[in-house]
Amino acid sequence: MPKPDSILFFGTCLVDLSSPQTGLAAMRLIQGAGVRVRFPRDQTCCGQPAYNAGYHDEARRVARLQLDVLAGEEPVVVPSASCAGMLRVHYPRLFAGTADQARAEQLADRVVEFCDFLDRVLQIALVDLGPPVRVAVHHSCSARREMAVADAAMALLARLSNVTLVEPDHAEECCGFGGTFAIKEPEISAAMATDKAAAVAATAAPLLLSQDCGCLMNIGGTAEKAGHAFETQHIADFLWARTTPPASAS
Repeated sequence: MPKPDSILFFGTCLVDLSSPQTGLAAMRLIQGAGVRVRFPRDQTCCGQPAYNAGYHDEARRVARLQLDVLAGEEPVVVPSASCAGMLRVHYPRLFAGTADQARAEQLADRVVEFCDFLDRVLQIALVDLGPPVRVAVHHSCSARREMAVADAAMALLARLSNVTLVEPDHAEECCGFGGTFAIKEPEISAAMATDKAAAVAATAAPLLLSQDCGCLMNIGGTAEKAGHAFETQHIADFLWARTTPPASAS
């Protein structure tokens, strides 16, 4: 994919409701690379919760709106590997055999996860303005497997000269969030999150980064309950803060 003149930004529910500054940081990074960002105001949930729970008719009703608001030819950049996976991988399956199949496939072909867009498409240059810091990195299951963009996140962070990256033990294991899994199997989910938080704490890194707000919310909440000292942050917030002069970072 060549560098586009403009993109559509799909914000995701968690960014919209719990971490709006992440969406702003991601859009500012893209704008700073010379790409116009358009944010369709009528966008809503991608439909993944209903889809994962088996309510495909309900998921299609939600997803059909996204087919409308994200229509066009521009790349659709998503600051979540999980939601990007829903749009790119599952929309064609959800709408297979329907009148909207072609639209779903056309949209899927334009979807790019945020880190992958910065690294592979924009080949963005990053100048680290922050002090030396050690950070742990968690890649969501969707980032590692469904979208295969974990390497893109690591490549971006490797551009920052004062950042030392560490990966916790059992890094490839799920944090236990899994959307509706955390609701349907709370005991198993909590045990997985407890193990993940302990592994992050064992790195002695003061900060945990991820591409997905759901994982950060799950691991961060578990860590706080357990008394672990590390903080959590989406990679977009981290990149924006590290590469922007203090007067402009707010």
